[in-house]
Amino acid sequence: MDGRGLVRSVTVVGSGQGVRARALRAAWRRRRADVVGLPRQRAERARTPGEAAGAEPGPGGGRVRFARSVLEVRVTVGGAVFLGWDGALPEPSYALAGAGPEADPRARLEPDKDGGWRVVSERMLLTVSRRGAVEMRTPGGALLRRDQPPRWWEGAAEGAAGGAEGPEAGAGPRWMQRSQLPPDARFFGLGGRAVGPRLRAGTYRLWNTAAGPVGPGGDPLSVTMPVLVSVADAGTLLVFHDNSWDGSVTVRDGAEGRGSGHDRPARCEVRMSGGPMRYWVVAGAPSRVLHGWAALTGAPAVPPRWALGHQHLHRGADAESEVRRVVDGHREHGLPLSALHLDSACRRDTDRTGEAAGFPALPRLAGRLREAGVRLVSGVEPGVRAEPGRPVYDSGSAADLFVRDARERPVLGGGTRGDVVFPDFTDRRARKWWGALYAERLELGFAGVWHTGDEPLSLCAFGDRTLPRSARHALEGRGGDHREGHNVYALTMAEAGYAGLRELRPGERPFVLSRAGWAGMQRYGGSSGAELETGWAGLRSTLSLVLGLGLCGVPYAGPDVGGRSGRPSAELYLRWLQLAAYLPLFRTHTRAHAPGPGAPWEFGEEVLEHVRAALAERERLLPYLMTLAQLAHRTGAPYVRPVWWQHPRDRALRDCEDAFLLGDALLVAPVLEPGVRSRPVRLPAGRWYDTRTGHGHQGPATVRVAAPLGRLPVLARAGSAVPVRGADRQPELEVWPPAPGRTGGGLLIPDPGEGWERPAAERFTVRGADDGSVVVERDGGGAVGYRVRVRQPVDPPARRDRTAGPGH
Repeated sequence: MDGRGLVRSVTVVGSGQGVRARALRAAWRRRRADVVGLPRQRAERARTPGEAAGAEPGPGGGRVRFARSVLEVRVTVGGAVFLGWDGALPEPSYALAGAGPEADPRARLEPDKDGGWRVVSERMLLTVSRRGAVEMRTPGGALLRRDQPPRWWEGAAEGAAGGAEGPEAGAGPRWMQRSQLPPDARFFGLGGRAVGPRLRAGTYRLWNTAAGPVGPGGDPLSVTMPVLVSVADAGTLLVFHDNSWDGSVTVRDGAEGRGSGHDRPARCEVRMSGGPMRYWVVAGAPSRVLHGWAALTGAPAVPPRWALGHQHLHRGADAESEVRRVVDGHREHGLPLSALHLDSACRRDTDRTGEAAGFPALPRLAGRLREAGVRLVSGVEPGVRAEPGRPVYDSGSAADLFVRDARERPVLGGGTRGDVVFPDFTDRRARKWWGALYAERLELGFAGVWHTGDEPLSLCAFGDRTLPRSARHALEGRGGDHREGHNVYALTMAEAGYAGLRELRPGERPFVLSRAGWAGMQRYGGSSGAELETGWAGLRSTLSLVLGLGLCGVPYAGPDVGGRSGRPSAELYLRWLQLAAYLPLFRTHTRAHAPGPGAPWEFGEEVLEHVRAALAERERLLPYLMTLAQLAHRTGAPYVRPVWWQHPRDRALRDCEDAFLLGDALLVAPVLEPGVRSRPVRLPAGRWYDTRTGHGHQGPATVRVAAPLGRLPVLARAGSAVPVRGADRQPELEVWPPAPGRTGGGLLIPDPGEGWERPAAERFTVRGADDGSVVVERDGGGAVGYRVRVRQPVDPPARRDRTAGPGH
């Protein structure tokens, strides 16, 4: 890069000459480290598998030998299929929960026509051609996906300068795989993208990046995963390439082929810069796919009940007076608040001293807030100030727990207040050490932690804002470098925090929120997602990110209300908050001393009244949200679901990106543009009631519904029984009538409190009687046990329904 190019690429990373100087030093250090620590490549040679040379059947599938490669095929007892080239096996893997799943002994490799092989299982017919193409079909023969023979590019690595040895030996070649899917297939996932939720034609990078504030075209983001979900008439398919290296996924659906007289196949291309070529495939209905994915990668953690309420992030001056001002403001204006997240001072200046800057008596303040129902959450960065005499730095250095360079020296990164070193969370010892440090946070009164800067972020004036790619990681004893460790850094940090909090407070479910992450992060908590730009595009991206993360197995997510690049207008702020009130993670934020309004009461009395109504509705729905949290833990189903969730063959629903289902009972249609007071809504099949007016609509259809400034359009499925909080703060069932002779139902999983109790699910059947009344029964017999309130629609399908009380 010449001097002019360097000037153009310099990133402003903070105010003050000192910060800029540190960022420049960090960037040059990283560049020098990579020159020393990374191998130089000779000219690459391309290869493909070649002709099939035989096979070795075994439980669950077997091995197909080709002239220049070997393919391992394994069907598991849960129905997921593993495919690994060049000897790649399911383990070791950061994504899988525990040991890999057991092979299904009923599925075996057997010869197929034209010299190929096939494996027949309950959910999929998989065929391997004699040249290495892999087809996945439904048991009935409908094509789900066809993977062309992969291609590798290999080059002998020359010795790195300085005599560095080690990780490059096991890096493997870079590789590429191309696939075809049915023309009607639509793509989702990849960790949630700002452009979605349906992935547009283009290339998406797989490299966790501290980018922000992000617009709709921003890519990559803090959470990237090689998890691609395709939905077509033939079925839903989740494909996960278990490889944490830098890579990209290019997609193009069949709609782009229109105009030529016919639809072209949808296409997908995966490219990885190294690492194993192995992937998992899960097929079936959407609910079955997510259940299988959770079985592979782990059940989503159930958040503490307070984490389902309204939370607020205060950025800026973290002093006791500021905390009191924020909390008092919510109380004085009648706005419920369950948690307050503290950002800068408590994140950076507390180093096991028992005291944070601006908080001379933090434990006492935290105790008083907890009595008022408000928890404190501490921001935590992985970077540790590299200053001898600081307890965390000294203890980590003594145990050799920090990421090191090719010369076995700790890697120095750029921080806003000085150089920092980074714990190597891919080392079990470092995770144990780091988790124990959270005892200090608990002693200060914090109830949970929010990991930020965990991409990991190192302030650099140019290039990637992260560690050198040559930085060395333990990788559970295998050894490797940052090219492999980067994307799993946040995942392993979340594991350290979750395990530490669980050990320190064994009677309480931990609260761990991460900005970055990778496949399997749901085992430890949720994601605050990318920092979005302030604007209507950022509001739309909020929904895209949450839907995308949910389809990748991370159900507890929600970007901050209002974005990060400026102050939203009153209308934008209100519409953003109204949407967020129906998302799993509901967090607003303010920044101290920033110009313009930030808190709800600063936007005027009309906005404040509408905000109060949105927060009240969130409180009312808490029993439903807790039920969905427990259901996600047991089945993998996200709280927030695409409208095609139960009707994936409805092509119009597959293209719907401006509405979502909250569970199975509610359809939420947010307002995503300014000045809108009514909007069209695409309804799935069945009867739906506008919860504000009571008017019924029959789907599938597109209907226009009112969207006044005071609330979003929300429709309830006929026959649903929604658990809500009653006037006495006890759960009750809100029932929307089915047609006479039709049935519906509902589910309530009681609040387990803060501990690990697994309450039994209570199921209810809702039946429309011939006389127009509604009967609610508890499955398995016995009294319903809750107050039942049947909503009266404006245009009921039969004569007026009578209200059913407990036991009806």
